[in-house]
Amino acid sequence: MGILIGISLVSGFFTFFFLFRTINCARRFRLVRASGAGVGCLVSATLAGAGVMLLISYWSYGQLTGEQLISRIEFRRISPEEFQARLMIDGQEDQFYILYGDEWQMDAKIVTWKPPATILGLDPIYQLDRLSGRYAEIGREQSEPRTVHSLSAGVPVDIWKFARRFPALIPGIDAYYGTATYVPMVDGARYEVSLSRDALIARPVNDRAREAVGQF
Repeated sequence: MGILIGISLVSGFFTFFFLFRTINCARRFRLVRASGAGVGCLVSATLAGAGVMLLISYWSYGQLTGEQLISRIEFRRISPEEFQARLMIDGQEDQFYILYGDEWQMDAKIVTWKPPATILGLDPIYQLDRLSGRYAEIGREQSEPRTVHSLSAGVPVDIWKFARRFPALIPGIDAYYGTATYVPMVDGARYEVSLSRDALIARPVNDRAREAVGQF
């Protein structure tokens, strides 16, 4: 992180340096020098912009260091196939969602780094993306109401979306979904959701959830 901040600050400094030099040389009609300084300004501005984009996304996402617990979720039955899901994330207020069906799934955005980005010493980062319910039977999945809830807050610059749309512009970044396999919803079931380097893992933590998973 310190290296990334340093690159952003140094690139920003050189951007202004080359900008003033470009303007100064152009006023004196030194066009060759002005052109060279303009190229330097453009390169520095690109590096500074990329550094700022990475910093914003890095602070907006959670840092992933090995497999770690990221949330807990428990269910209360409202009607035969309608459940209230209580999502519990450390440091945040509990969130409540209505899900229809007999199974649930959680998705996350994951960003990992590869050369040359690894020289920055960045850990993989993640952001919970959505919580959804579904029906085990395909026919009902096609005809019954579906429920999908967004779990991610909007950010001004999202490195995950940018990397997915323009992978050639930011080499060294892998952006993909991590998904917890569909898991049964039953009244009183509680699960823990952990995130590894490339996947979400839902584990039952009480008897109701373990019994449901055992019969799944």
